[in-house]
Amino acid sequence: QVRLVESGGGSVQPGGSLRLSCAASGVAYGVNVNCMGWFRRAPGNEREGVAVLRTGGGGEWYFDTAKGRFTISQDNAKNTLWLQMNRLKPEDTAMYYCAAGLCGDRVTSLDEYQYWGQGTQVTVSS
Repeated sequence: QVRLVESGGGSVQPGGSLRLSCAASGVAYGVNVNCMGWFRRAPGNEREGVAVLRTGGGGEWYFDTAKGRFTISQDNAKNTLWLQMNRLKPEDTAMYYCAAGLCGDRVTSLDEYQYWGQGTQVTVSS
């Protein structure tokens, strides 16, 4: 069974940076996982995409709120996914979730991800 554990969240001032990590276990790339990504959910809002990638090097996708500020990266040998977040804004405050799955064509859709972590809280405020 795939297990995902996020870390790296915390409180930061506007303009600051955080680096989220996702430690994955039970992953067999290309067998039960071919895509991984970061999603977030702010209070009162639905879960939304942040950044996703195909684990075999097939591309990265950034949602509008992340473009130019966030960077997703992976180390398949270490079964780790990262999200570097720069120039954070108060509206980035949310619970951030790592997700993985066997994705078809709709790699940016939440429905494509079968495995989810418990989340790590990010709070941006002065």
